[in-house]
Amino acid sequence: MRKVTKLIIDTDPGIDDAMAIFYAAAAPDIALLGLTSIFGNVTVETATRNALRLLEAAGVDAPVAAGAHTPLAMPPFKPSSHVHGDAGFGDIPAATPKGKQIGETAAEFLCRMAREHKGELVVCPIGPLTNIAQALQLDPDFATNVDRIVLMGGSYREGGNITPHAEANIYHDPHAAEIVFASDAQVEMVGLDVTHQILCTAQDFEAIAQAAPKLGGMLQDMSHFYLKFYASVGKFEGCSLHDPAAVIACTHPDLFDGHRVKISVSCAGETIGATLDAGDKRPASLVYTSVASKKVKDLFLERLASLA
Repeated sequence: MRKVTKLIIDTDPGIDDAMAIFYAAAAPDIALLGLTSIFGNVTVETATRNALRLLEAAGVDAPVAAGAHTPLAMPPFKPSSHVHGDAGFGDIPAATPKGKQIGETAAEFLCRMAREHKGELVVCPIGPLTNIAQALQLDPDFATNVDRIVLMGGSYREGGNITPHAEANIYHDPHAAEIVFASDAQVEMVGLDVTHQILCTAQDFEAIAQAAPKLGGMLQDMSHFYLKFYASVGKFEGCSLHDPAAVIACTHPDLFDGHRVKISVSCAGETIGATLDAGDKRPASLVYTSVASKKVKDLFLERLASLA
């Protein structure tokens, strides 16, 4: 039996964020201690609302802390409405959740939870890394108080998805990503090298909806917009399982394989946002480059089906 992982997801929901959060809600080996919101797919205000809405839909009683509005050193980016819709959930209209965010900022909440669960807390950022960088700046012990930081972002050999060089989450705050990769934290990178190997099709979303009509149906309703975007860029086979793969790696690292690499992040020029082999004295991160894609996808579908 796997141990229960104490988890905080740092998120910019986002359709694949919703998939990841519902997976965490369904997973018996995850204790979801909270969500922190970040700009990215949507504004941080919308991300906070969406995080609250997703927890309420899944019946999870956990706090949500609002995070950074803008990157550390760059101007703000426009939300990815062409990918995730204006409200973040495709064509599903915005809804007001009953709950409210807590008074702490995301960085304050992350630091406090890392102290309270020292050596046990896994943080899974699935958006830009601004909140994580701010937590590292706020508390020098944050890096060693957390067990692992398992992030969805970056690319080692695959190339980028927002530029030829950069993956979107890293691109949207490369300075924050550089702080995270240079820290003493145990960082694991679930990048495009593995997420591009796992696809979720329209038939998969239909099966989830049939097995779990409420939450699966919600994901299927979101998926129409998302799959249409993928088709518009020539990817007709389905959508990549980006954010859920990172959450699955938090509890099932045995389904992934990779290398220890000293990662640096390009913060200027044509390659801005690229995750590169630094070759210097900084700590090495675990960079996943291969995955048991069928097992990861089957686990995702199995857990989502249990939400009925």
